[in-house]
Amino acid sequence: MALWMEKGSEPQTESEIADLVGINALKESAAIELKEKGNEYVKMGKKHYSDAIDCYTRAINQNVLSDSENSILFANRAHVNLLLGNYRRALMDAEDAIKLCPTNVKALYRAVKASLSLNLLSEAKQYCEKGLQQSPDNEELRKLARQVDLRKSECERHEAQISKAVESAKGIVSAIEDRNLKIGKASFQELIGLKKSILDKDNILHWPVLLLYAEFMTSDIIEDFCETDMFSAHLDMMFSESCHPLPWDKEKAYTREAVELYYEAGSGVCLSRKEIIRYLLEGTAGSHLESFGDDYANESFDHRTTAGGSSAKWVKVNEKRALYDVLKEPNFIIPGIPVFYIVSKRSSFYKDFKAGKWAPPGFHEE
Repeated sequence: MALWMEKGSEPQTESEIADLVGINALKESAAIELKEKGNEYVKMGKKHYSDAIDCYTRAINQNVLSDSENSILFANRAHVNLLLGNYRRALMDAEDAIKLCPTNVKALYRAVKASLSLNLLSEAKQYCEKGLQQSPDNEELRKLARQVDLRKSECERHEAQISKAVESAKGIVSAIEDRNLKIGKASFQELIGLKKSILDKDNILHWPVLLLYAEFMTSDIIEDFCETDMFSAHLDMMFSESCHPLPWDKEKAYTREAVELYYEAGSGVCLSRKEIIRYLLEGTAGSHLESFGDDYANESFDHRTTAGGSSAKWVKVNEKRALYDVLKEPNFIIPGIPVFYIVSKRSSFYKDFKAGKWAPPGFHEE
């Protein structure tokens, strides 16, 4: 009997041929029945989707149906996998269906749906175009084609934003390296938010600068302090007679003549160039990136030491110097953005500050 024939052997007698035909007819009937049962399970809802997949799989495994019929089975299984959110499996099934029957529009449609869900936009567009070649008036495919084009435009726009952010950050890192500046971990982020330096078209750095009134721990921010600006110019504007008096300065000690600026030296650890670029990308489209090209694979700009002496100290700023001249001091590590402390010579707090008896409160990160 054909049932007991060895695998790969051909039927020799009329009886064996008749048996084989009969067996194939039974398997074909079983496959068709499994297909119809699978369709019924799909109509019965989500609780029966796994049963539908099982029926379609068993029908395919009968290995007796034509390519076009098997293509329908793979497309049906792709449909159920889409409903279950198994997008990778759905795509594989749809692709198998297309290989068996390239004109299967439902398989092409489901390949588009799965590709979109996996964000495989090039593949989605390709399958969409093939589907519309087969069925130019198919409104569902046209709708998907519009979705694919919109998604591709959004991705291209996002990629452009990422490239722009990375290019800008790399430009700032290069400018920092050229100036031999040292960048440390950002401090006072609750005050400065995501403010960062900017490099203009003339290769000049513009910094947001945080000014802290040490005695009262209130703050001001100079949004755009050009590195070539002198401190005196900004202080003149801040403490001009036309400005409103500071509400907390009850003793009127903080006048233009009385105020002095200081920075904290000998404190902090320098960031590597990779850490700097990651910091600069915070809040941008490139904030999720982990690699930034071959130039950043082996880091050379990595001091990893504390600047200056072994202990922190306050250094008075010469108001007639430009910002850059102060930032390049060997003992100055910029905590994300430049931070300076304002004190008044007329205040009783001044002596304690100068004597090193005061330190920033706990929210100053070490």
